[in-house]
Amino acid sequence: MPNWLEQLRANIRAGDLSVQNATLWEPRTWPREAKGVGFMEAPRGALTHYVVIKDGLIDNYPAVVPSTWNAGPRDAKGQPGPYEAALMDRHPLHDGGQPLEIQRTIHSFDPCIACAVHVIDPKGEELTRLRLR
Repeated sequence: MPNWLEQLRANIRAGDLSVQNATLWEPRTWPREAKGVGFMEAPRGALTHYVVIKDGLIDNYPAVVPSTWNAGPRDAKGQPGPYEAALMDRHPLHDGGQPLEIQRTIHSFDPCIACAVHVIDPKGEELTRLRLR
């Protein structure tokens, strides 16, 4: 990537302000079957996009956003993900019936996902349901 940045700087100095090769954006030139991946380091972490094209149409397009990595479950060694680790200090809750500290802890990560916090006991029983407006 540092090489790309140097090429961009050189192009700008030479007066070339284009940021794409427009000939590659002509759909008639695209393959009927293709796979591709793009990745970037975004403010929250790694962002990846995958695409599968079949018969000239997008067949599959998953995106793995930073919050997916950050909110991940335990890893192969059993180590907790960041969200779980942040909740493991076992501090007493101010109000066990409305444990807003849990939601605040998760929200402190600024997750970019459909956000719901479900509070359950060790047996899997729901303890409370929080509804914010």
